Amino acid sequence: MKIESRIFEICSAFFIICALVYMFLAGEVVGTTALWLTAGLSLIIGTYFRFVSRRLEERPEDNPEGEISDGAGEVGFFSPGSYWPLGMAAAAALTGIGLAFWYAWLILVGFTLILIAVGGLVFEYHRGAAHH
Repeated sequence: MKIESRIFEICSAFFIICALVYMFLAGEVVGTTALWLTAGLSLIIGTYFRFVSRRLEERPEDNPEGEISDGAGEVGFFSPGSYWPLGMAAAAALTGIGLAFWYAWLILVGFTLILIAVGGLVFEYHRGAAHH
């Protein structure tokens, strides 16, 4: 997690520099505020990763002298044929359309479908395969 924390800390420094330059050149309040908030949120994520990396054992990615073969082995389980992510994307798109046109009924339907799709994805392997 040290690599990830370093990436977010570098992004935070970049956003701070951008915010300072934008503040003095443009003098526009909304954009300056957005850049400062972006820097702050990026710093929060980087700090979280830094604290988490202290509690975890060193990963191959964190070792400067690590080899590619150090990371070999099983990475995890990935569902080979799940249709739930497609349903989640469709439900999110439907909710986005409802938000764009401010149709309360469409937002409610889309949000309900999102909850159903998330539940289906989470519990897919607790009740059997989806294609039965």
